[in-house]
Amino acid sequence: MNLASIKNKEENLPEITWSLVESCSLLEKIQHLGHCPLPSYNEIITILDDLFEIIYPGFGRRNNLHLGNIRYFIGDILDRTYDTLSVQIARSFCQSRHASGSPCSQAECEIPLRSEYERIGQERALAFLSKLPALRKILETDVHAAYAGDPACRSYAEVVFCYPGLKAITIYRIAHELHLLGVPLIPRMMTEWAHRCTGIDIHPGATIGSHFFIDHGTGVVIGETCEIGEWVKLYQGVTLGALSFPTDETGQLVRGKKRHPTIEDHVVIYANATVLGGETVIGQNAIIGSSVWITQSVAPNSTVMMEKPNLRIR
Repeated sequence: MNLASIKNKEENLPEITWSLVESCSLLEKIQHLGHCPLPSYNEIITILDDLFEIIYPGFGRRNNLHLGNIRYFIGDILDRTYDTLSVQIARSFCQSRHASGSPCSQAECEIPLRSEYERIGQERALAFLSKLPALRKILETDVHAAYAGDPACRSYAEVVFCYPGLKAITIYRIAHELHLLGVPLIPRMMTEWAHRCTGIDIHPGATIGSHFFIDHGTGVVIGETCEIGEWVKLYQGVTLGALSFPTDETGQLVRGKKRHPTIEDHVVIYANATVLGGETVIGQNAIIGSSVWITQSVAPNSTVMMEKPNLRIR
């Protein structure tokens, strides 16, 4: 670096720094300052990796597992996950209070957390970990649905190793349990991580039954208030979204209302179909063809498709 560049840097960087510091007192929506620590994305990703090891033992980092050592293996991961998850949940509740306009004191938010948040974090972490046996059972149905629904699949191991739909569904089901326990922020962090990895966007608030299969997967969107039954199959690009966003008398979005469709059992929805609206119900055994736009209910046992286009070949 030449002398002119050094001088230019020394003259300009302090001014830029001061300008950014000034903005910190004005732009409150895009900063998090104070003593209340946020959950760590790196820790959340580590927790997900460890939970994959428990849910699919032998498919992860350690594969020399058998009935003689599996208890030690799972117990070691559970102990580590409990400690880490407790802290992250405590931080999420602390952040939630901070976001609501009630800042925490430094004493409340120091690490290790010695406050009511620590107790809540430990309770919710233990409650979540107790759900893992049932979670494994329903995820086994999802693996079976993928194998049964894809003639290109050669084994259950191929589903676990290779299918992005299963990865997204696994993270969704983990996040959904935390969502049901009222844990703030972390469930969205988890499903958005899955979105980054797979291109599949499932809100943790959605309700999804057993034997769920997303084939190929990229571009699938499932909204917060979706209700999906058993043995449902979606292809890439499917959107289960909201038709409109109602507002209150002040013009603010009304939150918590059902905005997304209900998909009943044994429905197949093909690529790039769009199904919108909280009152829209796709009846059981219905088949929704590719690229259709649906904003009204479909009766059970129906087939919905676009009229055959007139192709012009030159």
